[in-house]
Amino acid sequence: MDYDLIIIRYGELSLKSDYVRNKFELKLVDNIKNAFKLNNLNCELRRERGRIYLYSDEISQSIEILKRIFGITSFSPAIETTSDTADMITLALNFCQKTLNKEKSFALRVTRTGEHDFSSQDVAVKLGNVIVDATKAGVDLSNPDFELFIEIRDDNAFFFTEKIRGTGGLPLGTQGKVLALVDTPRSVLAAWYLMRRGCDILFLKTNNQIVDTLHSFITNWYAESDIIECDPKEKNLYETVNKIASERSCDAFVTGHTIYVTSQDILSDIKQFKKHTNLPILHPLIAMDFDEIDKKCMELGILE
Repeated sequence: MDYDLIIIRYGELSLKSDYVRNKFELKLVDNIKNAFKLNNLNCELRRERGRIYLYSDEISQSIEILKRIFGITSFSPAIETTSDTADMITLALNFCQKTLNKEKSFALRVTRTGEHDFSSQDVAVKLGNVIVDATKAGVDLSNPDFELFIEIRDDNAFFFTEKIRGTGGLPLGTQGKVLALVDTPRSVLAAWYLMRRGCDILFLKTNNQIVDTLHSFITNWYAESDIIECDPKEKNLYETVNKIASERSCDAFVTGHTIYVTSQDILSDIKQFKKHTNLPILHPLIAMDFDEIDKKCMELGILE
């Protein structure tokens, strides 16, 4: 199908107050626009309550970009029509006639928002009967061969066949700034978890061997992050770290420490860091073992 647009959904933003929700939505829209600009693509965005609609001539490339934008829980390439029953029937047949036959089954998943003289069930029954007559396919609501989602919102209806999972979390830049101490790809993953909670990240690099990894990570996740170099053998290391955090208005530190190892050096390192630094220290990987960490790093493209 030649899709018209992409429906973008978000999760916990909807739980915020109207003021905060609007602020976070606007930030998410700005982040999407920035990501498309970095990829030299044009897009048009339209907001409605609970949804963001993205219009682009490059749907395939848009999908890959949206997978790496924090705050998006799921999205769907879709075709838009009116909520007029005749228009919905026409589009439903366009979706189904080339896909279904008497050997296959289907299900319609209909949702509705707004004032209409029909219910979601009415639409499902009417369109379902038309599809059965045209294709001879059977209806199977439990385990269908083909699912067609229909989202009716006021005067419009959107048809799509999949919900692509997003990164979730909160839009990048809606929370505070965190200083990430990075020396390995695992510590880059720790920073990713804070980015997923909406935090801007300032990277403090203590290992030159991960320069390429860091730059690639920042580019892939559309982060506007600076990298500061620091010698881990510096005599006044903690003083330097505190000074950087203060000058750059950081609200916390994040490290890649995990206690899922036998080395006492790790525990000692954590204790010393807590003793000599002024801000909260966050350890998102603390209960993860190395296999879990490496698997997640490969999933996110931090490790190959």
